[in-house]
Amino acid sequence: MQGTAAHAQPAARPAVPRRPGDAPRPQGPRPVHTALICVALPALAISEEHGQLTGHGLDGFYRNGRRLLARCVLRVDGAEPVPLQGRLVDAGRARFVGGLRTAADEGPDPAVTVERVRDAEGVERVTLRSAAVREVRLRVEMSLGTDLADLGLIAHGTAAPELPAAVHGSGLRWTAPGLHTVVTADPPPDDALASAGLLCWEIRLPPGGTRGIELRVRPEVPGRPRPPEGSRTRTRAPAPWGDAQADGDDPRAAALLAGSLDDLRALLVRDPEIPGDAHVAAGAPWRCGGLAPAEALWAARMTLPLGVRLAAGTLRTLARTQLPGPGPERGRIPGALRHTGAHLPPGCTGIEATLLFPTVLAEAWRWGLPSQEIEPLLPAAERCLAWLRSAADDRGYLADPVPGGPYRCEVQAHAHRAALLGADLLAAHGRSGADEWRTWAAGLRRRFREDFWADDRGGGRPVTALAPDGEPVPHLGCAAAHLLDTGLLGAGEYAPGLLDRPRTEQLARLLGSPALDSGWGLRSLGAKEGGHNPFGHRGGAVRVHETAVAVAGLAAAGFEKEAGSLARGVLDAAETFGHRLPEMYAGEQRTAGSTPLPHPAACRPAAVAAAGAVHLLTAFAGVRPDVPAGGVTVRPPGSAPLGALRFTGLRVAEQPFAVRVSRLGLGMVEEAADGLQLGV
Repeated sequence: MQGTAAHAQPAARPAVPRRPGDAPRPQGPRPVHTALICVALPALAISEEHGQLTGHGLDGFYRNGRRLLARCVLRVDGAEPVPLQGRLVDAGRARFVGGLRTAADEGPDPAVTVERVRDAEGVERVTLRSAAVREVRLRVEMSLGTDLADLGLIAHGTAAPELPAAVHGSGLRWTAPGLHTVVTADPPPDDALASAGLLCWEIRLPPGGTRGIELRVRPEVPGRPRPPEGSRTRTRAPAPWGDAQADGDDPRAAALLAGSLDDLRALLVRDPEIPGDAHVAAGAPWRCGGLAPAEALWAARMTLPLGVRLAAGTLRTLARTQLPGPGPERGRIPGALRHTGAHLPPGCTGIEATLLFPTVLAEAWRWGLPSQEIEPLLPAAERCLAWLRSAADDRGYLADPVPGGPYRCEVQAHAHRAALLGADLLAAHGRSGADEWRTWAAGLRRRFREDFWADDRGGGRPVTALAPDGEPVPHLGCAAAHLLDTGLLGAGEYAPGLLDRPRTEQLARLLGSPALDSGWGLRSLGAKEGGHNPFGHRGGAVRVHETAVAVAGLAAAGFEKEAGSLARGVLDAAETFGHRLPEMYAGEQRTAGSTPLPHPAACRPAAVAAAGAVHLLTAFAGVRPDVPAGGVTVRPPGSAPLGALRFTGLRVAEQPFAVRVSRLGLGMVEEAADGLQLGV
């Protein structure tokens, strides 16, 4: 369980005064909330809205975590274009438009516009357009440079100085140990000055004329074949889901679903040895290298209404990482530690992933993952459950981290769900142990209801955790929402929860209260709790993933008012973020005319935010499949919190599925696989 995730925070150290001449100390990840980040993993392109790659901060083209080009500054007749607009076209492309005044202009109106279209995979297209009444002659310069530095070093302000350039064919080349970068230009420049990193063109623009320049940035690794000059940007493999769409009374639902699917496509990572197995990286720019098991499984689970292919690829990928035995770690999926707020020590993402594995496999089976793909994964699920049995204490509680960590309420919820859904999976596939796991889960429910609830004058609350000595940690936060996430069983029913009905009602009231509902989504720590910080990763910020868990759980349990309020808050927030949700944003209380404050270190795009948006929206369709039993039930909330809503391009039993929900909360299946028994 060693290692730390991107958001883990080290223990505080005494401040040491800086002396004159001391080098500046790294200050942690640079802020990215104002950056435009184009993503097509393993490629990134990062800049501010003006579009110039300045060589400062995180600016640049990246591939596999290395900065291929840091500086790409455009000047025309010695001046930079005046920035007019910069925006994302889609997850992998950005468009920047600037105005340019020439010596022939009269008055304040620019006669020449400059458009830059940037592709994450290393293409920059510059187009100059003239509205002048006579020919314009312009000198166009591109000032280029790079350090070929590692993204992790750049993020903490310790990047290397720029490398010297050399003229190379129709462009420039930079060299570092183990990696070269080449920039080529079409048309070739009229002049190339390696000492200044400068490419120059003399351009003549007739009245109403257009001229273009295309730059291509590519890496060269010594010993590997060089791609042919002028080769086009590679065609990306199709996403492992169909073309899902939403429409209805609230147009923001359609925009959010489309933006979220675009982000998930950009974060797709394929196993180089088994390209058919895909999973999603955790997020850009900080967490797009390596496998984040818990985030990958959450994203796969939350996108099951889109199809089972992502879940299948993610499960197969993670099964290959499972720790071998013998020993107490056998069956656990490894994962880093991550910060969990002011009141608890770091938690282990590997424990979360290990408990999620049988859950995702069981629910993917309900959604239609074929038996021939289930069978090879069953041994891995059994090893996860065996690890749970060996790691839980005599009461059935699971510490996080094992063995000395606290007993977190959400970890017990994950364990309970894994036991019940795993039991169904084992029984259906002729494996032993199903009855024992159901008995184990029943005992956990009984003990949890005694130990994990604190009574008070307000009706009580679930305990966030039990300390190793048994003392309760009573702070209220979004972790309690996981108590509502019980998992899908047969016949469209959900598994029983760890709380009884009266306490579930009390939890719903708490989740809908101003202490947790910020108006933009669910705070990770209640506003009245000690240590609350609106920007705290798990100390008060709104995390889209947990908000989606709360919305789906509340809707399934019949608490539609609270579910609708949280969902509308996220839709409102998404609109201010251009329907591209970051993993988190500040949990400040919403007021009239306010907008949510971005978190400077949040990944955007982020897998669990994009998948969480899918989960949140599709929760209001109420689709509950049981493909092994040949049926699917639709049970939308009767109050239709988002109004009329329609989804097309969903998938059940690996076939297209479309559902409509009326303003009266009535569900109607419009398209489904032949042979499925439909229930509404």
